[in-house]
Amino acid sequence: MTDAQTLPGPLAGLRILELADETGQFCGKLLGDLGADVVKIEPPGGEGSRRVGPFLDDIPHPERSLSFWYYNTSKRGITLNLATADGRALFERLAAASDVILETFRPGFLASLALDHETLCKQNPRLIMCSLTPFGQTGPWRDYLSSDLLHMAAGGEMASSGYDEADVPSAPPIAPGGGNAWHMGCHFAYMAIMAALVHRTVSGLGQYIDVSIHDACALTTEAAIANYVYRGEVVRRQTGRHHAAGATPRTQFRAKDGTYVCALIGGRLNPRFVGELADLLDSYGMAGDLKDPKYQDQAFITENTSHIIDDLIANFIASLPAEEVYHAAQERGFTWGAVRAPEALVGDAHLHDRGFWKQVEHKELGRSFVYPGEPAIYNGSSWRISARAPLIGEHNTEIFCDELGLSRGELLVLAENRAI
Repeated sequence: MTDAQTLPGPLAGLRILELADETGQFCGKLLGDLGADVVKIEPPGGEGSRRVGPFLDDIPHPERSLSFWYYNTSKRGITLNLATADGRALFERLAAASDVILETFRPGFLASLALDHETLCKQNPRLIMCSLTPFGQTGPWRDYLSSDLLHMAAGGEMASSGYDEADVPSAPPIAPGGGNAWHMGCHFAYMAIMAALVHRTVSGLGQYIDVSIHDACALTTEAAIANYVYRGEVVRRQTGRHHAAGATPRTQFRAKDGTYVCALIGGRLNPRFVGELADLLDSYGMAGDLKDPKYQDQAFITENTSHIIDDLIANFIASLPAEEVYHAAQERGFTWGAVRAPEALVGDAHLHDRGFWKQVEHKELGRSFVYPGEPAIYNGSSWRISARAPLIGEHNTEIFCDELGLSRGELLVLAENRAI
């Protein structure tokens, strides 16, 4: 390890209580991997996202969910039943000594248990509570049910995703998968918590944060809303590329090995770029007529855009493997890249050079597994996956007995009464 990797994380010393399902667990991971002591509080039997596949060795089990593993690294885990008086009393004691509570319950649920921020901050004025919900705590939609798919639709992203008319006439919108809405909401919740922590250093007080996943999605439609409000333009889906008010040149081309290459060309076709493009294609003997002096005339280039893209570039890419095209183009300063399957990234030399992939030990299984690593490298404080996701109630004794002072007998009674 380098010196920076052995240092405490930048959030070391902060205690986070996480009451989050799949919509908010990524926020807790972001905080935990930066060194915060994130205590994941689950109901007895475990949180529902433990039952989300795929599972290790295709054996469904709440301790074998690969999804749960990834989103819950660097956390400790306890079980607690907030429906019981004992469960609520224990939570109040935890909250009194914590910095942040992250919760994803429906609006009003914690208030109905007298566990809302207004009540808890009487004991702990420095407490920050972040409620991350589908539509926020207020407004006519606050109690609506949702899913990642629904948010991609209602939030505006789906309207920009799919195929254009030229490729698939009357094609429906297509939602990007993978919990995009949950990631958006979690990123904004994470930023809001960090801002509240900074504010607390000045004011000495915590605060309540109401984060809406729907609002986060509306913030992430890029230029679509701005185009409509200020220019009166409605952006349209474009196959495999950015939405736009009008048709744009294609960007996807199939290479010799069947893999696609994404080549950004539109908006770049000027005499200088065409000259550089001619040099690239000519190095493979495929420049066609691009060396003709006529291509120094912008008007001629514009008239022959389809020939350049759909004939010369498409044929060039079709003649070579995608990775060779990718690197040959990049060496000449072109914004081109191979379209890789996610599993292909495991062998990516660039990611290996930066030490991106991490081995995380699962002692109970006698194995280690490869996990995605950090998005940024710190030279003065560490980012690290400090532990694999907790087992159900793994840290009950450590937190309830060693930290809160309960006896082993009291813990057994609480378990028998389903309070933990």
